[in-house]
Amino acid sequence: MESKTARLTILIDPVKKKAFETLCASQDLTPSQVVRQLIREYLAQHGVEYATKARPGGRKKAPADKA
Repeated sequence: MESKTARLTILIDPVKKKAFETLCASQDLTPSQVVRQLIREYLAQHGVEYATKARPGGRKKAPADKA
């Protein structure tokens, strides 16, 4: 996972938020974990590559097909 984080604020209907939180809890996941996964999948679906945590020898890009 990346070493630094940034906040993403969204507006969502309270009923959907509660249903989402309940579903996440039933799967032993946090809503943040699920949203991060959805973002990774969306980027991969559209072939977007992005830099990830620095590794020895330089920065590595996440493959577009990796979720």
